[in-house]
Amino acid sequence: MKIVPAIDIINGKCVRLTKGDFNSVKIYNENPLEVAKTFEDSGIEYLHLVDLDGSKAKKIVNYKILESIASKTNLKIDFGGGLRTNEDLKIAFNSGANQITGGSIAIKNRELFSNWIKMYGSDKIILGADCKNRRIAINGWQNSVDVEVVDFITEYVEKGIKNVICTDIEKDGMLQGPSTVLYRDILKKVDNLNLVASGGVSTLDDLYELREIGCHATILGKAIYENRISLKQLENFILNS
Repeated sequence: MKIVPAIDIINGKCVRLTKGDFNSVKIYNENPLEVAKTFEDSGIEYLHLVDLDGSKAKKIVNYKILESIASKTNLKIDFGGGLRTNEDLKIAFNSGANQITGGSIAIKNRELFSNWIKMYGSDKIILGADCKNRRIAINGWQNSVDVEVVDFITEYVEKGIKNVICTDIEKDGMLQGPSTVLYRDILKKVDNLNLVASGGVSTLDDLYELREIGCHATILGKAIYENRISLKQLENFILNS
């Protein structure tokens, strides 16, 4: 199972939110590149970079930070937040993203998102299936729509999606454990899926449990920033996986 630390960006700074609430911003570092280099130095190969300013603006904003991290580390970066147009995607990939994650756009413009899958291939496009009470949430998690998460994932797997990041918003930033029951259900009902768990991880045991049920990768943020899980522990987990 891949370990994928998250860096969320607001005003150029590395922050974390609780349950996606923009009023709960906590700044952890004013230099995202410095944080990314620390991850790389610990043997981590992947990074989940979220443009929270872009989520609000509904267009890519922090591509210069993406460019900086991509050019000055060897991390494989998946980038999301505010990607709404073909031009946004071009900017993201030209700035060094290995993959992009689309969530709101996959609800609001199914035709466009489906075209991205065809244009770039399923290795480059990740579906963001963020949910609250099993209903998909969009617009930086500010709104929910009446689409059930398993149905949503199934729809796009049938269109060629392989990689899906699923965040249970109620768990995000709470450090109370991941949504294992939800992930188990998704993996049981959807075949040919690389499921990336996101939200709630607070201990090494959480990582072992997610690996046990068959998650392809896990994204974690606050657990690292709050020193619940050390980078040395993650390094050992990766070496022993």
